[in-house]
Amino acid sequence: MSKLSFREVDSDEVAAIKVQFRRFIDDEVIPAEAELNLHDDAATQKMGQLVERAKEKGLWALGHPEEIGGGGLPFLAFAEMNEVIGRSHYGQMAVGSVSMQDSIMLHLFGNPQQKDLWLKPLVAGEIYPSVGLTEPEVAGSDPTLMRTTARLEGEEWVINGHKWFTTGANRAAFTTVFCATEPEATRHAKFSSIIVPTDTPGYEIARVVPTMGSTHGGHCEVWLKDVRVPKENLLGERGAGFVIAQRRLGPGRIFHCMRWLGQAQRAFELMCEWAKVRHAHGSVLAEKGEIQRYIAESAAEIQAARLMTFDAARMLDRGEEARTEISLIKFWGARMLHNVVDRAIQVHGAMGVTSDTPLEHMYREARYARIYDGPDEVHRMVVARHLVKDPFRNPPWAR
Repeated sequence: MSKLSFREVDSDEVAAIKVQFRRFIDDEVIPAEAELNLHDDAATQKMGQLVERAKEKGLWALGHPEEIGGGGLPFLAFAEMNEVIGRSHYGQMAVGSVSMQDSIMLHLFGNPQQKDLWLKPLVAGEIYPSVGLTEPEVAGSDPTLMRTTARLEGEEWVINGHKWFTTGANRAAFTTVFCATEPEATRHAKFSSIIVPTDTPGYEIARVVPTMGSTHGGHCEVWLKDVRVPKENLLGERGAGFVIAQRRLGPGRIFHCMRWLGQAQRAFELMCEWAKVRHAHGSVLAEKGEIQRYIAESAAEIQAARLMTFDAARMLDRGEEARTEISLIKFWGARMLHNVVDRAIQVHGAMGVTSDTPLEHMYREARYARIYDGPDEVHRMVVARHLVKDPFRNPPWAR
């Protein structure tokens, strides 16, 4: 298995890059949101122009390891970048960070052929990935319940199953399908991950599932009916699917929390600006005690989530697992995002529930954030189980 390696950066370099990202996101990506929201050919062309602009400015794929064509920024430095990138729903797509989870997974577990075929064009933004993990028939929070199977027939894997929330499958070049290959093994060793090109016969997209919150490409329901791929398409070792999924999800959860910081900060700014100009009952809203409480509590929650996110990123930079810290920020960050956006909507009143501001879309995404990559309840359970074993040594503040 490959290792992750990142270059050394100092605070001055991080600050300078962050300024560049802020200018690009605020001056070029955010003004293009109305056009991008149409999701038509013109929107696709516009996103292509933004991608080229990001590459010209040296802002493309900066969080990917250098050895796979990225900028090599460590997790902590990229946390600061991604809170700026996350200010726009389209920021990750525009700067090439949307594929980071899958790029890292391929880098860590892929063989040389897989890296040449999929990883290099993925980092370059020439293709997009998707992952088939969740299934509609079983609880997505327990991946050991998956029913999709793969059997080895000669030199080919034959895959049968039903997936959904396969994000971006309708535009992806491949789907990494997690499926049972070792029926006699223990529950965490039954599954493997296999790369399936989306143009393979038997790979069928049934629909793009309508959801409250949507991400780039849509969440697809996929059927795999006697799908045959070469045995070399196995990612990593047989029976290592659960381990690979966890290695993918850990950094991915931090990426989400980084992005949520940007969304919450933008919602906070909108709330404050509106409160300064909106008059009601004799004064502007900013002079009302209840609105001041909204502003102060939102600032406190954002800063708490920010420091927790940076702490988890720092641990990953040191090569630590950070399982408890990641679960902490996953459920706290999702709650923070929901609270801040909800208050911003309340301050805006009727305007807040219209599409005249980005808040209504942020709110739908915020509610959705409490479910994907592990629901709040599971992450709270993970944290509690670990901490109760030794409440004097295990909490983050005891390190």
